[in-house]
Amino acid sequence: MHRIVFRIDQDGNVTEEVQGVSDGTCIDITKHIEEKLGKVENRSLKPEYYNQQKNVTLQQNQNKDYS
Repeated sequence: MHRIVFRIDQDGNVTEEVQGVSDGTCIDITKHIEEKLGKVENRSLKPEYYNQQKNVTLQQNQNKDYS
């Protein structure tokens, strides 16, 4: 389950942090909110962003006797 934390400083700048997500979906989660808030001036990605799921396909070949 993910959670979005908002911080608003004295100048009215909004900082958002997505918690509980371990891949690049955090940008999709906040896209609509960011469109309503206005222009994104800075984006800092947490290490979890880079832990994207990787699909790996393994292929096994039968051993053939080439003698």
